[in-house]
Amino acid sequence: MTAPRRAPTPPWRRPLPLTAIAVVVAVLAVAVWWFAWVPNTRPALEPGEVHAIDVSNHQGAIDWRAVAADDIAAAMIKATEGNDYVDPRFAANWTDSATAGVRRGAYHFFTLCSPGAEQAENFLAAAPPEPEALAPAIDLELIGACQQRPPQDEVDAELEDFRRIVEDAWGRELLVYARGSFTSDYTIGTLADRPQWVTNFFVRPGGEWTMWQVHYFANVAGIDGQVDLDVLRVTEQAHAPQSSRASRAPEAPLSSRAPQSSRASQSSG
Repeated sequence: MTAPRRAPTPPWRRPLPLTAIAVVVAVLAVAVWWFAWVPNTRPALEPGEVHAIDVSNHQGAIDWRAVAADDIAAAMIKATEGNDYVDPRFAANWTDSATAGVRRGAYHFFTLCSPGAEQAENFLAAAPPEPEALAPAIDLELIGACQQRPPQDEVDAELEDFRRIVEDAWGRELLVYARGSFTSDYTIGTLADRPQWVTNFFVRPGGEWTMWQVHYFANVAGIDGQVDLDVLRVTEQAHAPQSSRASRAPEAPLSSRAPQSSRASQSSG
């Protein structure tokens, strides 16, 4: 009598090969690292550096006292975009961050859909010059609603108008954040000589930089959800109390250098 043939083992009951198990373990390890370690880990600081964040209305209402208590010493706050948009949280963020003792600066999201001079006017109306603030910043990215892509010479002219007007008003050089989405299509002219706000995920960048965007996923007390984490290079003098600064000549943070034209006129005098 012929023995009955065994039914094949269903695929879900077969043991996984070791390579598949190793892949699953690796994926789980990466997930644990990503969701548990990354948001709660900050890079070690070198002398003259502080942890910072950059925020906009996307973070909603922020408890700035809790932010300050979580060892965040500085913040770049979105003020404006284009020639007619003002971030609805800017005024509250600007006032409340200062009250909490967080050193703050304002940034403008530049678009290719409106003249640079009009964008500068929009920015200065929302963020007029303030000696105690960090230097103003410009954010260059090819994302958002604007789909225009003018030629390089037009972009150069509009960027130069914005730079000249804002730097003349503030008496300080712009801090420049230029993402690859922008620099892959355009050069940035004289802005390349300004203090740079660079992005380099997790790994300390080489070269000269004033601000380093570490990643987009930080957990910071006082903020619902995750936020961009940065490292800002400043001098110890820039964070000295007002009374200490009054006793000796002020030393500006690297992000607050006077514009090159101003420095040239001072040295010639």
